[in-house]
Amino acid sequence: MTLRDSSAAPEAVDLARHIRAYDQAHSETIADAALTEDVALALLNGRDLPASSVEEIGKNESVLKSRKVCVALAAHPRAPRRLSVRLIRQFYPFDLMRFALSPAVAPDLKRIADDLLIARLASISLGERFSLARRASGAVAAALLLDKECRIFRSALENSRLTEMAVVKALAHAGAALVEVVCRHPKWSVRREIRVALLRNQHTPLARAVEFARSLPPPLLRDVLHSSRLPEKMKRYVGEELKNRK
Repeated sequence: MTLRDSSAAPEAVDLARHIRAYDQAHSETIADAALTEDVALALLNGRDLPASSVEEIGKNESVLKSRKVCVALAAHPRAPRRLSVRLIRQFYPFDLMRFALSPAVAPDLKRIADDLLIARLASISLGERFSLARRASGAVAAALLLDKECRIFRSALENSRLTEMAVVKALAHAGAALVEVVCRHPKWSVRREIRVALLRNQHTPLARAVEFARSLPPPLLRDVLHSSRLPEKMKRYVGEELKNRK
């Protein structure tokens, strides 16, 4: 289901047109208890729906029982921000995910949805986290890089929305398990900034540290080793490699 798409029948769409025309002509409210899910979705599918009508739909307790209506209402460009935020806080995890990925949603509302989803990760099941790691936004995938379950952060590393900067940031706090996976990852391990981050992490294996060190220019490697948390013996060994290159 897309946020703007509805499966309203033709007669429901016709009824929605009549309601919209009536509302514009007579300034009548559409916060009527008889308003159905299909009609509400048909109305919200129109980006030119007046803000007053959007607010009236938001007052209709009957249609607000529909998750589809709540998502479409929160995403509507003319929905008051306070209404959108109130509705977003009630979304289920995968509604939050789809909402944050919708191109029609304002960036600040996407951030709210992502933040809410990230805050709930600890209470979400393993299977749901696994799915979110691969499908959710880059922000959610980045948060899941620090998950305790290996299969979760492995899945997050395959998320096409995950950025290099997010991986670098995660490696600053990562434990041995994530470091080991990133060291061998065919996409991330070849990137210079990732290698720099790995050389600063105390859990990077010696063989990988030497391999990454050999790929960096000597001035950069010197700076990296200066701030690295690698064990002193490893830093000395890598330092010897630097001297040999000179």
